Amino acid sequence: MSVSPVASAARRVLAAASHSSHDGVRTWKILTFILALPGVGVCMANAYMKMQAHSHEPPEFVPYAHLRIRTKKFPWGDGNHSLFHNHHTNPLPEGYESSHH
Repeated sequence: MSVSPVASAARRVLAAASHSSHDGVRTWKILTFILALPGVGVCMANAYMKMQAHSHEPPEFVPYAHLRIRTKKFPWGDGNHSLFHNHHTNPLPEGYESSHH
């Protein structure tokens, strides 16, 4: 029975991968502690610094005709607020709601 060279190479790769090697585990453990965890820490610090520098005022409202189109009322509340409405970030078709701070 003749086996193609591609099938033979695939068998060799799969056979090599099936042997257990502790070097791979050690490598990934080192990469986790040296790269992944510090990377998560850097991303957390970046997000915290951006949050501190962010202005807490909403952007100026511009009543674009193609945004916030209401063809029918929402089936909850007054019908004008979406289900997960946030009055700080989501304007209504008329503009932002007055702040209660």
